[in-house]
Amino acid sequence: MRAWMAWLLLTWACMPAARAEVDHIRISHGYSTSYLPLMVMQDQHLLEAQAAKMGLGKLGVSWLVIDGGNNINDALLAGAVDVAGIGVPGFLTLWSKTQNMAGHQVIGVAGVDTGGMWLNTTNPEIHSLRDYTARDRIALPGIKTSYAAVVLEMAAAKTFGLAQYDKIDPLTVGLPHPDAMAAMMSGKTEIDSHFASPPFSYKELQDPRIHRVFKSIDMIGPLSVIMVMAPKAFTDANPKVMQAFLAAEGEAVSFIKAHRTEAAATYLRVSGMKLQQDDLMQIMNDPEEDYGVMPVGIMDYATFMAKAGTIKAAPAAWTDVFIPALRDVGGK
Repeated sequence: MRAWMAWLLLTWACMPAARAEVDHIRISHGYSTSYLPLMVMQDQHLLEAQAAKMGLGKLGVSWLVIDGGNNINDALLAGAVDVAGIGVPGFLTLWSKTQNMAGHQVIGVAGVDTGGMWLNTTNPEIHSLRDYTARDRIALPGIKTSYAAVVLEMAAAKTFGLAQYDKIDPLTVGLPHPDAMAAMMSGKTEIDSHFASPPFSYKELQDPRIHRVFKSIDMIGPLSVIMVMAPKAFTDANPKVMQAFLAAEGEAVSFIKAHRTEAAATYLRVSGMKLQQDDLMQIMNDPEEDYGVMPVGIMDYATFMAKAGTIKAAPAAWTDVFIPALRDVGGK
């Protein structure tokens, strides 16, 4: 028996240890209030706490600010970030492009925010997309692939017909939201419109020179604005870290809904945006803006993008593009 026990102990000692999950993760978010759950996670160190609860030990978390679908996709592909907040269309574009690239596929982790964008302008002659001319320019964060760019194309398809979904594209200029707002409001550039998300959309309308052309939610309904994606290889290798991420985001969403004033203060502190608390509370209390881990309208985006030819084919269901841990909860 002693010889058998010695052999068993030696065998166990020679077996390779199970590969541990990462002990450090890099996460990015943008500037708008749509990223608020991620900012709350950052401010309250919720992911670190959830990882500890799940027995993952001390998890280091680095936060980066990256805005614009093209920039975010480039950062993820370059390995500069592990988990990225991004507009849904930017994710679907990258998902489609990497489907047949072994080891480079991306996958959705969770939804973040549901709401819409406002097309604001300083041009008094513009009241619909039909009023834009070759002299006008619309700033948005990321040409073609950003959330704003694709939603603008969806609005154009509603206005002009699907065959002319890209009619407005030549007028668009890629700028992060803060720069886009500054350019339009300065009156010193060719940019006379901004397809803006909160808080920029609200702040711009405080200027009497600016009026709203339309709200995307009126044109195409409520959709997930921001979601979270990651390399599929990363999520496959770190399922417990992903479970901790979902738990932390869910905790952040609950905090926002129960403590809106404190959540608004968190946004101001983390984003560094110079806004009045009262102005921000107007956004926080807008029923059209909502937060949650479940994605909304993924197939609406995918179906449009496939018909427009901007992705090769739509997935059969939203569950095809998100991690299994989220699929078990349910979405649409």
